Amino acid sequence: MGAVRGVLLDESVLLSDDGSGNPRLKPGAEVLLRRLRYSNLRVGFCHHEDLSAVKAIFLQNTARIYSFSCISLDAPDAKYSFNQLLLDWGIAGDSCFYVTSKRHDAFTHEIKNQGWLTVCVGVDSGSVMNKEFLFINKLEELLLTVCSLSKKAMQKSVVVIGYVMKPSREEDFAKRGALPMYPTQNGLIFVPLTFDIPLLSQLQDVDAVLHKATDEIVDFNPHISTHFSHGISFSKGMQELERFIQDHPECCMIDPLNNIYPLLDRYNIQQLLLGLQELNMKDHCRLRAPHFLKIDNFHEPNLRDQLSEANLSFPIIVKPQIACGVGDAHSMALVFKFEDFKEICVPLPAILQEYVDHGSLIFKFYVLGNNVFHAVKKSMPNASFLKSSSEKAGSKPIIFDSLKSLPVATDDQFSVGRLQGDIQSLDVDLVKSAANWLKTKLDLSIFGFDVVIQEDTGDHVIVDLNYLPSFKEVPDTDAIPAFWTAIKSAYEARKTN
Repeated sequence: MGAVRGVLLDESVLLSDDGSGNPRLKPGAEVLLRRLRYSNLRVGFCHHEDLSAVKAIFLQNTARIYSFSCISLDAPDAKYSFNQLLLDWGIAGDSCFYVTSKRHDAFTHEIKNQGWLTVCVGVDSGSVMNKEFLFINKLEELLLTVCSLSKKAMQKSVVVIGYVMKPSREEDFAKRGALPMYPTQNGLIFVPLTFDIPLLSQLQDVDAVLHKATDEIVDFNPHISTHFSHGISFSKGMQELERFIQDHPECCMIDPLNNIYPLLDRYNIQQLLLGLQELNMKDHCRLRAPHFLKIDNFHEPNLRDQLSEANLSFPIIVKPQIACGVGDAHSMALVFKFEDFKEICVPLPAILQEYVDHGSLIFKFYVLGNNVFHAVKKSMPNASFLKSSSEKAGSKPIIFDSLKSLPVATDDQFSVGRLQGDIQSLDVDLVKSAANWLKTKLDLSIFGFDVVIQEDTGDHVIVDLNYLPSFKEVPDTDAIPAFWTAIKSAYEARKTN
């Protein structure tokens, strides 16, 4: 038998009632079903003839929501039902799980030889031999069990990647087929890690961890240390994961936490980008960082002089120094005159950054291992349009959240002709050289950055950097295989170091 290919869930592990006889999903079942939906496994529900009509209908409707099969079993024909399901799934001969919280001894032994392994959830093993059954305590352990059995069956031909990220980000990746539990073409199996059950039991069969650690930042205190990263506090679960990796070198992080720290600090990012000047060549567009200034107080007495020394002129975009992970990391402001600093509440310390007129276009670059992709998106309008908007609102600064309320150019502020001209003026080779330079400097496998082209000079200005972006602007047929290759290559490189 090879890797686990299908999962059949008995109603006993899925259904409970609300106390009034109305069926509902058990705690943890909805999360499990959402993950199984995009797992690249064949998934179905089953129930016996004696299940109440109300519960049977609820189960069937739930199966339809997730595009799963749903079959009815009765003891005399159970073996036929199981075999027919394998044929319907197109996986006859593959290994499959039958998951139940009851003992169906009457047919469990019969289906064992057809490729089915019975997994009992919350059932005392008693005297039953483990070769006939697998026993797990909680439904949350099922996906780990799937990956563990698949790894055991395929031995060294697969690498298990545990991942940690917030649910919305996980679903975004999973919907595009990026996190399958059946082996990818290059031998990766993905399994979600949770901080709700002990990490040690989850990581026993995990070879490497893919994380979006910024989802696990719980606090930031810029005054705790002169070292910016020391002021960042991660969740207890993330701290435990980091300790485990340190104590178990056989398991590695695809991108270690130390490597992503520079991308949490906008000041560090700006300093790093100053090094881009070494890539510039004669007869090419200039590649550069935006002009910037770090401040700790909007009322500093010599702020005007500092702005002049930093080559900053209005308008200026104001960003928190912390780049991500906390609620106000994306709270920003665009100021048009010196007095505007008194009216903004961007968290301090802050970065004052040159606002580059860029024809309302931004180029999103994504580095996935050795592959570099890019896409073009509408962006903020030029300063003249923004200043006009400010004047209509009483000449006030423009306050916005860069994730939720970015003031994107409207159609009347945007020219299709200019779009074509700016796309043609993009020096892709130059920016790809920057991507490779950043990859070496950061020692990261998956990251993204934003480029704008200054209208009057043609300068290519890198205005932002981020770790593990969604890269959803890139077609999945290109991005997902590159994502898998980047992870496998990073794993192999980390293991040899």
